Amino acid sequence: MIKIRHETMRDVEAREALLDSCFGAGRFQKTCERLREGRVPARDLSLLIERDGAVLGTVRLWHVSAGANRPALMLGPIAIDPSCQGLGLGAKLMREALARSEALGHQAVVLVGDAPYYERFGFSAESTRGLWMPGPFERERFLGLALKAGALDGARGLVSATGEIEPKPDLAALVAAASQGKLGAFSRAA
Repeated sequence: MIKIRHETMRDVEAREALLDSCFGAGRFQKTCERLREGRVPARDLSLLIERDGAVLGTVRLWHVSAGANRPALMLGPIAIDPSCQGLGLGAKLMREALARSEALGHQAVVLVGDAPYYERFGFSAESTRGLWMPGPFERERFLGLALKAGALDGARGLVSATGEIEPKPDLAALVAAASQGKLGAFSRAA
């Protein structure tokens, strides 16, 4: 049975393996990654699609500003297991992510991706024409979608990360726990 659910900490390894198989190590060099690194995804917008416990797809959305004082979400990456592509799972995951974003009160989503694919969900390059990314990007692949009418009208400026900063582990506490044998698998793996 296929279902969409929220990602949990237990899913990190499967999600990363899926992203590696779909995009390779080059995914870390993309400009969108600069907007994600060191940040926490938007609350309740890290989703997986699974079948019988196996992760088949993933999508995450991140808080950004689409120019000055214009909150938005950055979608990505979205990936479907190569063995399941062409079955409509990506579209199902995309529709669910957008519906949840709208239900949570978000007003706009931007992404960098294949225009012919994303246009069917309402994304367009026209809505991002006054925006730019903090690094190299292909203008025709930089797309936006207003979840609330007019949310991207007149948007102008740099897209920048605004999401919560990812908490860093307390190194001193980790060292103390390791010296006392309280890290379990972590101390054995190190």
